[in-house]
Amino acid sequence: MALSLTLEGLDIFYREAGEQGSPVVLLLHGFPTSSHMYRQLIPALADRYHVIAPDYPGFGYSSAPDHDKFEYTFDRFSQMIEKLLEQLNIAKFFVYLMDYGAPVGFRIAARHPERIQGLIIQNGNAYDEGLKDFWVPIKAYWEDRSNPDKREALRWLTSFQATKWQYTHGVKDSTRISPDTYMLDQLLLDRPNNQEIQLDMFLDYGTNPPLYPAWQQYFREAQPPTLILWGKGDEIFPESGAHPYLNDLPHAEMHIFEDAGHFALESHGPELIGYIREFLNQNK
Repeated sequence: MALSLTLEGLDIFYREAGEQGSPVVLLLHGFPTSSHMYRQLIPALADRYHVIAPDYPGFGYSSAPDHDKFEYTFDRFSQMIEKLLEQLNIAKFFVYLMDYGAPVGFRIAARHPERIQGLIIQNGNAYDEGLKDFWVPIKAYWEDRSNPDKREALRWLTSFQATKWQYTHGVKDSTRISPDTYMLDQLLLDRPNNQEIQLDMFLDYGTNPPLYPAWQQYFREAQPPTLILWGKGDEIFPESGAHPYLNDLPHAEMHIFEDAGHFALESHGPELIGYIREFLNQNK
């Protein structure tokens, strides 16, 4: 079902499937996409699980107020997701964290470790080792945020070429990637003023690395059941960011997909879905 709730005057869109009362799986999307990235996973889990996949403000079909009228930050997103869960009377859940979904979800998990039944981490970072060459110009913006040139240097990340690259780079067989993915994402990125929203988010990503120690402490202390799925060809969050999880979560299950990139669920959906179903069935 395609639904929405009004939270703080904003319409927050979410996809929902499965029976209420079943174990809950929360799917948190990345940039530049939305809950649309889970369109294959949702029905694959709905027979046994209650699946919720929201769109953040400024993404997908949720409200997208101008960036000078809403605080586009990862803290704010995590708070909005918590409010959505409260409205839906969801107390405990598994959470799938991909790209931006990682800093959103890890904030929630660190605040409420008792609510997390398990983590499914797919190309989502929580370690300094995962921020390599791709992040150099973004880090330059963090260090000189008042310099408009540093901001403009990142605008290309909202272009069609960059969006398509995110889906196809590192994928051995790019014919496995539906063009619907990057075409839909780009249509939404091209909305008036949406680029400024995304540039604000690039800046706010700088608030995440200082929280890595707290998230790692959460991993060590809570030891949530964890499944790690990673596209080896990802240049945004390279494989070097996957392995440190095992230092803090030694019982985590990890699978590296040699021919996949950033959006591994797009190119290797059946394989990922198989591992996800097995993980959830073992830990529900």
